[in-house]
Amino acid sequence: MGRVLLVEDEELNRVLVRAIISRAEPPAVRNADLLEAGSLAAARDTLAAEAVDLILLDVNLPDGNGLELAAELTEVPARPTVIALTASVLPHERAAAMAAGCDAFLDKPYAAADLVTMIASHLS
Repeated sequence: MGRVLLVEDEELNRVLVRAIISRAEPPAVRNADLLEAGSLAAARDTLAAEAVDLILLDVNLPDGNGLELAAELTEVPARPTVIALTASVLPHERAAAMAAGCDAFLDKPYAAADLVTMIASHLS
């Protein structure tokens, strides 16, 4: 079973991702252990205590830019996959996410099927 860390400050967005994952068809997604953090500080605390396979990372967080976390993780030997989930969808913002170390990028709002497919492809 994979471990996924959702870093998202908006409670409604966390509820949505929880619902999508819990109803996903692929067992690798549906059975994933979902951890949540509402800020960069909480994400860093979680990552210090828990090993995760995948991070779903919002970019605009109350205590900074999520891309800071992605950049920090490039130095980690057993680095988790990082998927940026953001409404910042301009080409230069997408390029900045990839340059910071994100493995993939999904625009908000996204289709549930697209999120499930992306998670499944990185957890398998």
